[in-house]
Amino acid sequence: MGRGRAKAKQTKVARDLKYRTHETDFGALARELHGGDDDVRDDVSSDDDDWSDRRE
Repeated sequence: MGRGRAKAKQTKVARDLKYRTHETDFGALARELHGGDDDVRDDVSSDDDDWSDRRE
């Protein structure tokens, strides 16, 4: 018992996702999946340089 509310919530969310129209930015999705965000990589590499002098 007690599963009624949870199932109703899941059903509501599933219907919302199925029938709502979303405007998807496929270009941003492709950049995220393929690692096209170079700014993040530059920050990471500069952080690595800060620690490189402490390694022996």
